[in-house]
Order: sequence, then C-alpha cells, then structure tokens
Amino acid sequence: MEKMEYKTPTIAELVAEGKSPEVLFWVGCAGSFDDRYKKVTIAFAKILNHIGINFAVLGEEESCTGDPARRAGNEFLFQMQAMSNIQLLDAYNIKKIVTACPHCFNTMKNEYPDLGGNYEVIHHSAFLQQLINEGKIVIEGGGVFKGQKITYHDSCYLGRANGVYEAPRAVLKTLDADLVEMKRCKTKGLCCGAGGAQMFKDSEKGDKEINIERTEEALATGANVIASACPFCMTMLSDGVKNKEQEEQVKVKDLAELIAEAKQL
Repeated sequence: MEKMEYKTPTIAELVAEGKSPEVLFWVGCAGSFDDRYKKVTIAFAKILNHIGINFAVLGEEESCTGDPARRAGNEFLFQMQAMSNIQLLDAYNIKKIVTACPHCFNTMKNEYPDLGGNYEVIHHSAFLQQLINEGKIVIEGGGVFKGQKITYHDSCYLGRANGVYEAPRAVLKTLDADLVEMKRCKTKGLCCGAGGAQMFKDSEKGDKEINIERTEEALATGANVIASACPFCMTMLSDGVKNKEQEEQVKVKDLAELIAEAKQL
C-alpha cells in the first residue's frame, strides 16, 4: 500500500481561506514537545487524514491548558493560561475539540466551563470508537496485532475522573487481539504515578515507585503490548518496562499508534 503524505492545516490557515474545521485537534504539550508522544500525534493525524476528517490544529498558537499549574497549587497561573486559551478558542469559534491527552480533556471539559469556555471535548479513544462504530475505520482480520496479548492501562483522568472505560477497550477489540486485564483495572485501576503534577517532582520516600508497581502488574498478564491513552502514563510505563529490562519483549503503545499500525498508515 502506497503511503500518502498529508499536511495538517492550522486554524489560522483555514480562516485565511474562509474555511472552518469540523474538529480542532488539541495536540497538548506532550504531543508537541515530547519525542515519544510526537509519534502518537502523527499516528492520530494520519488516521484523521486517511478517513477524510475535516480537522485543524492551533499550531504555535496553542498553549498549555493549565492542568499542571492547578494540580501543583498555582491557581493564579492556571486561570491565566485557561483564560488565554478560552479567548483564542472563542475567537476562532471552536465548538468541538478532540485530544489524545486525558489531562487536557479533563481540564477543558470539566474546568473551562467555570471560566466561560464551553466546548464539546472528546478524548481520542472515544473519537476512535465513534469512527469504528460508523464504519469509517475498518481493520480487516485484526491486522498485525491479531492474536497478540494486549493489556490496557486505565488513565486516572480518563477512567475514574470521567468514566471512560469501554471506549479504549472497544478500540482494542477491533485489532482481534487477546485483551488481558490487569488485576487492578477500570474503577479499581492503579495510577501510573504521574498524575496530580507528580510527573514534575521527586517522589516521596517509600519502598517502591508507583510506576514500577503498575508495570509489574502489566507484565504479570503476559502481554507483549501495554496499551495506554495518556502521555504521562506512556512515559511512566515505558520507564517501568525499561527498569525491568523488558523493552525488547514488551512495547508500550498508544491506541492511535495501534490503529495506525494495523491500518499500515
């Protein structure tokens, strides 16, 4: 299959042409700057382009949602960042936002309305499930992951905070893989250790890092792919797999990457 090259337009470029996107893809800090998560951004953009979704990104106009600032206790900085983003989104008349980061998703969906920012915000797992249900994403015979053991790690901000449990699993089921659950999953899932701005500070004293504990649970399933749907979770689980010297045998991949690989995009 010949791979096509696409260019993702910015909102500013579309507006200059008198057009508007159906969906704004909010890339997020990790998706923009983290070398590992940039691959997720590219994979998701490839999927959207492949099926002809009319979308755009903010590009250099996008800024942090303010989630880390609020979790770390800097409410003033959070409100400054949030208000700046809301003014920009409203200026472009944005109605629908999709993002691959549960932290961005939670903040814009549940906290921006308090500051006057009201949008339809969808996490990319639910968006992918919607595209699958509509028949826009079809994977013949499950693709390259058919029969492989995959375990899924629930992000705290996606799962317990917003009740999104089935969408990621529905996406994985299209791969025709053997989905094996960890002992602690869904409402009883264990945090990767990065939430609440813990990603940006040293750990408190203890017997074991949380991400090591969680990685051990994932490895115990015998899965050779650990699926995640959050940049923080991906970093923590990848570090855990490296700590266990299993990086050659076990891969940590985002849902978008799995779909893109199965579709050979």
